[in-house]
Amino acid sequence: MPAAKFHPLHFTEYPPEEMIQHATDFRLHMQRRRTVRHFADKPVPREIIEECLVTAGTAPSGANLQPWHFVVVSDSKVKQEIRVAAEEEEKDFYNRRAPKEWLEALAPLGTDEHKPFLDVAPYLIAIFGKNHSQLPDGRKVKNYYVHESVGIATGFLIAALHNAGLVSLTHTPSPMGFLNTILNRPSDEKPFLLLVTGFSAKEAEVPVITKKPLDEIATFI
Repeated sequence: MPAAKFHPLHFTEYPPEEMIQHATDFRLHMQRRRTVRHFADKPVPREIIEECLVTAGTAPSGANLQPWHFVVVSDSKVKQEIRVAAEEEEKDFYNRRAPKEWLEALAPLGTDEHKPFLDVAPYLIAIFGKNHSQLPDGRKVKNYYVHESVGIATGFLIAALHNAGLVSLTHTPSPMGFLNTILNRPSDEKPFLLLVTGFSAKEAEVPVITKKPLDEIATFI
């Protein structure tokens, strides 16, 4: 096994008052982010998506194996295939498989099995977790902490899209194996979620919701 290589950390340390301002500004910016279900069919330059994906790829991962793959779908025919397959699973979910408690939790959001945004939004980003990686020397190794790593990268991507001025929707039809088939991905990759992104429609509305306050989500010891 080759010896680990290191180089100096390039990091900027700010005065405490500037740190607080950075933290506050970012918090206010992220609080304006909302999950959107009404998209405009307005084109989005591919370069924006590429930049956001590079940001997602900077996320930490187990042993730096980066166990993720992003399939960016803009082709209308492929988006239609995904919508048909997703709505089939969602119809079964809402009408047969979903527990009553989960349906009651979803009710205030006004969701159902119909997913027109899968056709309208300019981009669908299918995010896959990879169970194995190939090292530079050709060896195949098992990835660890795949779910955690892909989740962090997805969070980076959602924040990057919001920062760029786009809206997004995390869509998780269950099961999602149809994505492997439609997008020709190997069985060793497992769909994590489908991220819908683009510009919001002018008539877009979002549910009136609240977020839990700090004292409910954090404990300081």
